[in-house]
Amino acid sequence: MKALLVAPLLIPLTTLVLCLLTRRSPRLSGLLSVLGSAALGTIGLLMVWLAASGQILAGQAGGWAAPYGITLVVDRLSAAMVAITGIIGLATALVALAHDDDRARGPDFHPLLHGLLVGVCGAFITGDVFNLYVWFEVLLVGSFALIVLGGGRRRLAGTVVYVVLNLVATMMFLLAAGLLYGASGSLNMAELAQRFATGEVPVTANAAVGLMLVAFSVKAALFPVFGWLPASYHVAWTPISALFAGLLTKVGVYALIRTVTLLWPDSGIAHDVLLWVACATMLIGVLGAAAQNEVRRILSFHIVSQVGYMILGLALATPLALAGAVFYLIHHIVVKANLFLIGGIAARLTGSERLAAMGGLYAHTPWLTVLFAITALSLAGSPPLSGFWAKFVLVKASLDASAWVAAAVALLTGIFTLLSMSKIWNEAFLKPHPAGPDAIRPIDGLRPAVWAMSALAAMTVAIGLFAGPVMDYASAAALQLSTPQAYIDAVLGAPSPPGGR
Repeated sequence: MKALLVAPLLIPLTTLVLCLLTRRSPRLSGLLSVLGSAALGTIGLLMVWLAASGQILAGQAGGWAAPYGITLVVDRLSAAMVAITGIIGLATALVALAHDDDRARGPDFHPLLHGLLVGVCGAFITGDVFNLYVWFEVLLVGSFALIVLGGGRRRLAGTVVYVVLNLVATMMFLLAAGLLYGASGSLNMAELAQRFATGEVPVTANAAVGLMLVAFSVKAALFPVFGWLPASYHVAWTPISALFAGLLTKVGVYALIRTVTLLWPDSGIAHDVLLWVACATMLIGVLGAAAQNEVRRILSFHIVSQVGYMILGLALATPLALAGAVFYLIHHIVVKANLFLIGGIAARLTGSERLAAMGGLYAHTPWLTVLFAITALSLAGSPPLSGFWAKFVLVKASLDASAWVAAAVALLTGIFTLLSMSKIWNEAFLKPHPAGPDAIRPIDGLRPAVWAMSALAAMTVAIGLFAGPVMDYASAAALQLSTPQAYIDAVLGAPSPPGGR
């Protein structure tokens, strides 16, 4: 069973190699990419099934006992994140098979996709701070290459902003890791959790954790360090921007959740700061979206505002709030990736991303209209879709904790989100195309994209209709986060996986 620990790394790595070897055969490379993503999603779902019983998988690479070896850990939260990563990777690979004239649709896309998935999965299952840094580096290299894929001045400009700010955050993380090791003598998360709980660390260790949280805040696009995201995500090829929208900021959110719950679970100051940062992120993000007039720029600002909801759950730190944060993570990855896919297809059909130059999609492509309606309403929090339950839980947790301002900001953000989605609905779908119906391009070659977007929309509906089991899982994950002793015991007493000495 411990062999499962390395599967989320080996599957995308093997797929990357196979896609490189077959890069001269686009169809074969694309097929291998789809199969590799499906295999990753299947392994993730198997991990979810095992984690649902309360089992925590943990092992040490190379046979070195914790805290000296490279620790891999899969609990309820990380299992869910691996599974959803595989699902979004599969949707991205499918959409990339659709006919598209974009120069990014070339032989390099699929290897880079799976290189990114290796880094994302590694970040989700690592059990030590240094290897979290390593996996951040891996996914950043893949994301740097993907965002500029296809070339052009617009993409290059967006890439520069993305690269500079993320490199700054990465250097901050590396500096923090060095300071933390120098102060505590360890980077194993479970051992650090023990030492922080007993107060066996100097002030410099707490300063290092604070610096780490700042770096993760940049990665998660929290206020006030979010400007890189709306300046870069909208310039990439549609499947790439959807992949980024679904996964990349969530790695930062995951790192924040894991670090705070293990190292600073009772830090009142940290939670107070995170609470105000969450409120500012929600409000500034949604107001920024309201000021935009391009589809994917609107959606990019909404990533910022929605990340605020997840951090709200972490800041409140009650079992219900943490469960809401986990629920929101699962919901948002699916919905946001799908909205970027739908927005990109809508722009392709109408010939522009500017709302003023779009229109006529309701009459021309009713299936796309239905898919947009489902995902947009879910993002805004309309019942009975997944977004309603995610917001409901977090608002209730805010009220239970007497965080009245946070509850009001969360509700207000939902209203403004609905208004932004209505603006896209009216301009891109309901109104006639400014150049007439003949200006809308044919939908030939989009069948793989339709499959992927329909499947993600169905997931959104299913999560909403069967919110009970999802909430039960999220609540159990929150319990593991709020009482991390089982995580610590699993890591520090974990046997080596097969192949270790």
